[in-house]
Amino acid sequence: MSDNDALFQPLQVGAIEFPHRIVMAPLTRARSTDRVPNEMMAEYYRQRAGAALIVTEATAISAEGYGWHGAPAMYTDEQAAGWARVVAGVHEAGGRIVLQLWHMGRVSHPDYQAGGAAAVGPSAIAATGEAHTPTGKKPYVVPRQLTIGDVKRIVGDYATATRRAREAGFDGVEIHGANGYLIDQFLRDGSNQRRDEYGGSVENRSRFLREVIEAVTAAWSADRTGLRVSPTMNGQGMSDSDPIGLYSYVGEMLNQYGLAYLHVAESIRPGRLFNADAPRVTPSIRAAYRGVLIANGGYDKQTAAAAIRDGAADAIAFGQPFIANPDLPTRLRSDAPLNEPNVATYYSEGAAGYTDYPLMP
Repeated sequence: MSDNDALFQPLQVGAIEFPHRIVMAPLTRARSTDRVPNEMMAEYYRQRAGAALIVTEATAISAEGYGWHGAPAMYTDEQAAGWARVVAGVHEAGGRIVLQLWHMGRVSHPDYQAGGAAAVGPSAIAATGEAHTPTGKKPYVVPRQLTIGDVKRIVGDYATATRRAREAGFDGVEIHGANGYLIDQFLRDGSNQRRDEYGGSVENRSRFLREVIEAVTAAWSADRTGLRVSPTMNGQGMSDSDPIGLYSYVGEMLNQYGLAYLHVAESIRPGRLFNADAPRVTPSIRAAYRGVLIANGGYDKQTAAAAIRDGAADAIAFGQPFIANPDLPTRLRSDAPLNEPNVATYYSEGAAGYTDYPLMP
């Protein structure tokens, strides 16, 4: 099977039909207007409608869950209306798009919280590093440990955002369980040291994820719900004593829900974003999980096609290449040169480095 044969075969992913296997990964770009998707964002996503699936940038499910200047949200009617315009443009261009549901947990900052309150997390353990605030980078603070009542309330926020996504016309939602955000904080024992039913054992630490999945799928359907995890992303002080055991359990647990897909972010390039000293966990997840698996992290055309041919993944999500190449699938199919991304404009304002990358002639 050639690289093109591997990458450009269709795939049924829950209720969504992929015309090929090249997915656009979620990419925070910080271009929203007061948390509301705008016309520039609509153009950005429309340009990339050739992806098998677009996973939106991470989108806050509540004011409490917000914590990145310029990021969008999905908890008001105005935000939903902005997203509806984005979705309409993608659909008009023939694409498919899901909303990534985001609660930042302990890596938000008091500058974003009502009354300057502390951010929240599973335990009162601060992340390492700095938050992106409206007035620049500031150190993370010790979060307030969530009560069980808080946990139930946040689960409800995921369901409410899911219903808004459905009403806005999205093709589905992706639960953000990766990259050191709230669900990830509950999963891993470096950030979760609770002594109640949400802490301790792998089963208990997975309870919050399980409840979010059940709430989201009840608010819409399992076949339009995906989940993203990052088993070896150890930035912001994240860690786990047994990632293979944890994520093998999660993969097996997910089989009962019939989700559209599981999206695993774990780089195949040593030293890039993820813990280079830890063994890769994706193969263990693949062995445990029986559904569609989308892999993400450092792939090019050749390694993506090889992963699909070998059965290591069913589709591949590309992140940074989609920033600079709105027509990435077309370029990959024809082996055309790729535009280089301008890293300096990843989180800047305006169209430069956002909607001005050239298409193929």
